[in-house]
Amino acid sequence: MKITLTALGCICAAGTSPEQICQRIQDGTVTLGRRRIGGREVPFGAVDLPETGRMRCYDLLDHVVAQLERPLTLLKQQYPAHRLGIVLGSSNTGIHEAQEHINQWMATGKCPADFSFDEIELGSPALYLKQKLGFEGPAYTLSTACSSSAKAFVSARHLLTHYLCDAVVVGGVDSRCDFALNGFHALEALSPEPCLPFSKNRQGINLGEGAALFIMERDKPGIYLIGAGERSDAYHLTHPDPDGKGAASSMRRAIHDAGIPFSQVDYINLHGTGTLANDSMEARAVYRLFEKNVLCASTKALTGHTLGAAGAIELALSWLMLRHHFIIGHRYDGQMDLKIPPICLAKGNEKKEIHTILSNSFAFGGSNVSLILKDNVDENTP
Repeated sequence: MKITLTALGCICAAGTSPEQICQRIQDGTVTLGRRRIGGREVPFGAVDLPETGRMRCYDLLDHVVAQLERPLTLLKQQYPAHRLGIVLGSSNTGIHEAQEHINQWMATGKCPADFSFDEIELGSPALYLKQKLGFEGPAYTLSTACSSSAKAFVSARHLLTHYLCDAVVVGGVDSRCDFALNGFHALEALSPEPCLPFSKNRQGINLGEGAALFIMERDKPGIYLIGAGERSDAYHLTHPDPDGKGAASSMRRAIHDAGIPFSQVDYINLHGTGTLANDSMEARAVYRLFEKNVLCASTKALTGHTLGAAGAIELALSWLMLRHHFIIGHRYDGQMDLKIPPICLAKGNEKKEIHTILSNSFAFGGSNVSLILKDNVDENTP
């Protein structure tokens, strides 16, 4: 059985559609905006989406669903509603709006007339989509911090392989959230300048917002999800295992699940947040398995760290690379940290065919997920 990601909708700081994201990344025109937090402005990967007064994550989902209108229509014509599922990953959902409601309540003693607790529950994005799309199958949201939407793909794949669904809309969404910004500011993890993953000059992360949704089906032509590996090392609440053992284990498990040799991985989309601890850990894990034999890049300088949506958005960038045959280079100042293992950071102009991509997502509490995508080049070869 092959698990295929047949269609994609995406919005992030790099662009408002898959086509624009491809163009802007290849043109080198992606820049992050800024957002005020803790008395200063920091880079933030905001998306170009008008304000509507509704929950921001719902607006992000609506924008992405509109990109998938045709394949979703065909999906509903092909399968009964009870065989269509939804699995999303998210970290913030309506926390930003809830804070605004709380502020109004503290100032006036009243919440807005249209306020509903349902909107700020973690499961609300999937339930919103279920109602919007008219699906009647399983619909739920996973929330494991920065690995949330990567884990959603593992869960969605189970729904297909166990024949609980015939197709699943899977992905992630997270919107701007000052609560999260303040939290990372308190951890002294926010960079005051554009993030520089794996640089000796890195100062921390840039946050961002966005959404990515795929349609996942069985045995259709397209880009395949051929492997997934999960590992919870529970090393520390917020600090990763400095040896990267959990990260290495999730990559190893994904490769074993895919049934491919390590040498077949052409590119790794690194978690690459730009913090001292994460980059050092991930470099050790990658070097332990691949040494300098695979191109690597972090894409967070292009999108910001979108937290619960990061796994889905970075898988979307990987999917676009395979579909449109280009390489995303690692964006930083070119001054690699010589205290960490010398992994091979991509420049983006390599004359190399990319057919298999591994994408990493690592989260607080040691929740590690690695996913592997492969194109269908073998099927197209005479």
